[in-house]
Amino acid sequence: MFDFVARNKRLLRIVLIVIIVPPFALWGLDSYTKSGTAGADIASVAGQKISEQEFGKALSDQQQRLRSALGGNIDPAMFDTLAMRKDVLDGMISQRLVTDGAVRSRLNVGDEQLREVISSMQAFQQDGKFSRPQYEAALRAEGYTAAGFENSLRRDLMTQQLIAAIGDAGIASKAVAARLAAFRVQQREVADAVVQAAQFAPQIKPDDAAIKAYYAANPRRFQVPEKVRFEYVVLNAGSLSVEPLSAEELKTFYDQNAARWGEPEQRQASHILLGFKQGATDADKAKVREKAAQLLEQLKKSPGSFAELAKKNSDDPGSAVKGGDLGYFSRGMMVKPFEDAAFSLKQGETSGLVESEFGVHIIRLTGLKAGKAKTLEQVRPEIEREIHNQKAGRKFAESAETFSNLVYEQADSLKPAAERFKLKIQEAGWTTRDAFPVPQLNNAKLRAALFSDDAIKNKRNTEAIELARGTLVSARVIEHLPAKQTPLEEVRAEVIRQIVAKESLELARKQGAEKLAALQKGGAADVRFGAPRLVTRDAPAGMPPDALTPVFRAETAKLPAYVGVNLPNGYGIFRVSKVVAKEVEEAGQRSIQTELGRAYGSLDFRAYIAALRASAKVDINQSRLEKKAN
Repeated sequence: MFDFVARNKRLLRIVLIVIIVPPFALWGLDSYTKSGTAGADIASVAGQKISEQEFGKALSDQQQRLRSALGGNIDPAMFDTLAMRKDVLDGMISQRLVTDGAVRSRLNVGDEQLREVISSMQAFQQDGKFSRPQYEAALRAEGYTAAGFENSLRRDLMTQQLIAAIGDAGIASKAVAARLAAFRVQQREVADAVVQAAQFAPQIKPDDAAIKAYYAANPRRFQVPEKVRFEYVVLNAGSLSVEPLSAEELKTFYDQNAARWGEPEQRQASHILLGFKQGATDADKAKVREKAAQLLEQLKKSPGSFAELAKKNSDDPGSAVKGGDLGYFSRGMMVKPFEDAAFSLKQGETSGLVESEFGVHIIRLTGLKAGKAKTLEQVRPEIEREIHNQKAGRKFAESAETFSNLVYEQADSLKPAAERFKLKIQEAGWTTRDAFPVPQLNNAKLRAALFSDDAIKNKRNTEAIELARGTLVSARVIEHLPAKQTPLEEVRAEVIRQIVAKESLELARKQGAEKLAALQKGGAADVRFGAPRLVTRDAPAGMPPDALTPVFRAETAKLPAYVGVNLPNGYGIFRVSKVVAKEVEEAGQRSIQTELGRAYGSLDFRAYIAALRASAKVDINQSRLEKKAN
């Protein structure tokens, strides 16, 4: 509870996804250039703009994740719906609101805490240890400077503090957890029967009229997709040359960032914490202070009893078991009243009563590590790399604007941009909306631009599109083949197969529903169930996922009970014949209670977001949100 760094380490399992990915994903072309057009924002959140480019990048990333998860051969139209666009924008609005809430709550992430988090990330480690070259290479690959990344990370850690403070506050009662745990381990004896669609296939003989009608009603299923061949140029930050570093620049940077080149003083302390309970009154706090004063008097009489008193009395469970020991820390890692007291003590000295937001502390300083600074020569390679990256970033920002203007203003050719930046014009093979021959160009915004009327009919360059931070592309269609309907006679067999499959499934589900109704009324039905098996929610024993919830929702006051479910291959009927209660282990109940607490915390956090949104000024440009949705 007290030591944020200890709590933050638990977040490191997801830090690469939650912390690193969103900044990279959501920083769009506006990061490079200030040439945004008036009115080009898709939303405004408490005065913070969400640009159309920024939104487009977030939408593209989400679409790509879904396409990867579901397989590449998916119609792109599925992933550019108005509902998806709203979901992505809502997520971006929530992120802005939470960040703003963290700032207004005056949450703080100190330099040492930031360094500890960065050094713990596997992406920046070599042989299990933090590697500065690895760190800089990873940032360079994403087009980040160290300062830019650290500012972004600091912001996200502040946000994580706020999320944890709200989300960790969810509390579930033991009684509710016990009931849920019992339900989770409950077994039900289930037998199943499937009315197979395949058995109806021989009955279905579609005539010419049915075949023609199905073919006409489903034209996209029988098309050769639209294709384009295109050429393209790529502007990459890594390919731009920058002016060499001068000795004066090196010295100035070293002097301005002197605090970074040293190892700060560290102190080791133990503490006894008597905590304030949530919602404590002034009277409650007075009692805590009185007890702390009594403990301090005991320590004055018996200084050697500190560890024993900490174990018996401290409300900080993480340190109490170690006699109050908090290990080594530097400035910025502890709350300010605690830090001020710890850094004012001499080694072996015990403080008076120190009050913080957590309660009342008694602190003993047990160790000291003096700080030390690195010389200019020791950090020269690091400074050279950082200044080079900063210059490269500025150079790319300038180049990005020029590149964007060239491909727009001279839209009938990529040559001007290629000649200006000494880029090679490359060609891609035939491309459909959902199959790109060049993987690194597989970008939703580029696909949409290539298949637009402007690119196909007018043969104009696409706008400069951001593939990744530090990488822009513009493309131009060379040749276009429109979608072509395959003649019915060529796909006749496939049309018949689809009709048979569809109608067979409909017949199976109709017959299955009729049999289920007869069984539920207590009548007879020609249903052959398989061997019964015991299933639980966590061990479904091969039961189809869609059937699990209906089976456990079945009313068991009178057995057997019957439920039915539509299945991909027909209709499933499930007979519940027995309910077996199982004893819940204490560990299992505690686990359920923890899960419920997290769920309640999640609901609290959603309510917090809703409250922020209700009180903040959020404007959405609805026409821009809807304009590209299918």
